[in-house]
Amino acid sequence: MISIVKDLAAEALFVSDLQPSQCPTSEAVEQAVTAMILRHGSDGCAAEVALEFGDHPDVAVRRMHWVHAELTEVLEPRRAAVFH
Repeated sequence: MISIVKDLAAEALFVSDLQPSQCPTSEAVEQAVTAMILRHGSDGCAAEVALEFGDHPDVAVRRMHWVHAELTEVLEPRRAAVFH
């Protein structure tokens, strides 16, 4: 279940306007994920990701690496707090 939620969050952040150069806060990442899910839905986010990987695979791979790094920073502190 957690991996499904993380996958959806990754797709949503991927299609957002946030950029690595902005060094977004955890709050900005969470807001972007929520906004994209509300705007596109889960299927819409996945479709946008697929389109980008088809059209610009080299750029999409770099962006997805950044997305996963950002989500790790957002999710890990919460996970640690739950288990302590």
